[in-house]
Amino acid sequence: MFEQLFKLREHETTARTELLAGVTTFLTMSYIIFVNPAILGNTGMDKGALFVATCIAAAIGCLIMAFVANWPIGLAPSMGLNAYFAFTVVLSLHFTWQQALGCVFISGVVFVVITITGIREWLIDGIAHSLRAGIVAGIGMFLGIIALITSGVVVANKATVIGMGDLTHINTLYAILGFFIITALDAMRVRGAILLGILAITLLAVVTGQVQYAGIISMPPSIEPGFFKLDIMGALSQGFFHVIIVFVLVEIFDATGTMIGIATRAGLVTPENPGRLGRALLADSTAILASSVLGTSSTTAYIESASGVQAGGRTGMTAAVVAILFLLALFFSPIAGIVPAYATAPALLYVACLMLRELVNVKWDDITESVPAAIAAISMPLTYSIANGLAFGFISYVAIKTLSGRFRDIHPAAWLVAILFVIKFAFFPD
Repeated sequence: MFEQLFKLREHETTARTELLAGVTTFLTMSYIIFVNPAILGNTGMDKGALFVATCIAAAIGCLIMAFVANWPIGLAPSMGLNAYFAFTVVLSLHFTWQQALGCVFISGVVFVVITITGIREWLIDGIAHSLRAGIVAGIGMFLGIIALITSGVVVANKATVIGMGDLTHINTLYAILGFFIITALDAMRVRGAILLGILAITLLAVVTGQVQYAGIISMPPSIEPGFFKLDIMGALSQGFFHVIIVFVLVEIFDATGTMIGIATRAGLVTPENPGRLGRALLADSTAILASSVLGTSSTTAYIESASGVQAGGRTGMTAAVVAILFLLALFFSPIAGIVPAYATAPALLYVACLMLRELVNVKWDDITESVPAAIAAISMPLTYSIANGLAFGFISYVAIKTLSGRFRDIHPAAWLVAILFVIKFAFFPD
């Protein structure tokens, strides 16, 4: 059966190898079932429903990837877009979370259209590698400052805007310890280092009485508080223009780059043969629509899938195994219910550190490339907005290239995005 579904022999793999690859991928990305409810819960959404929505959205995304594209890539709600959803769209722009879900749905429709028409690949090809790297690093820094605030390391300060928190507070100490545990475990190449770090701090909090033990296994909470609660008309009336741009652009950078990178490493894509890239992009786009209906932020491909490829995963069976494990995780909701914010903050900070590695891909010897990338990266955490970082990055890229006489280097896609952001600032001010 597996051979017929996934063509294992053609990809020079076995069911056992694919099973182990799926388990490996799940362990490295399953931290999202704790982190996503913690982030989106800041909007007032029900955390129990978010836990269920996260697991089901991840499972649906993985199954679509498995049977449509037959690629070993796991999908789940995006780190970065969930923070943008919560802290920018809802808490800063004052959308309701239902309207924000409506924006996710609209962006999903847009994403499907631009994928089918080929516009998605045109956009990704037209954006400079340095700017792309700066944007990814900026998203990482945005996640980092959220993690530092959540853990109590960084606090508001009237004189300096932000300042050092109380590093002797028990919650802050636990968060710092969690970060060290995650980093050390990953340095030792322990599978599921982030997940183990979260669970270790949660267990320590239970033992010391910081949180109340509530069991391990139970029936999943109800998904009803967030299921089908998207408000599309409300999103339209609220002024969704710039929000959609950001959702789509971040998804393009995140998912497309991730999928191409992992598929290339697995030998599924070459410069001469794109393989099933078109199907994979469509699977990713379709999964976003499911996320909005279930009641969570956009689903995307996870870079952690590279661990499964490293373990030998080559087909959609790997993704199918990940989907099954996410569904089984539904029955461990009591653990998710007691995980404190200071246990998930270290995971967020560690992911931020990993994203900063993209800065090595910036062409630092070319000012017209490096300065826009740096502006995009710096402005995201300092304005507390991924949208502003994207806008400043694209506008400065076009402006600097043009004024330095190198306007011919600017791809039409970069012009288009920069113009859209100028329109945003002119006609849709926050």
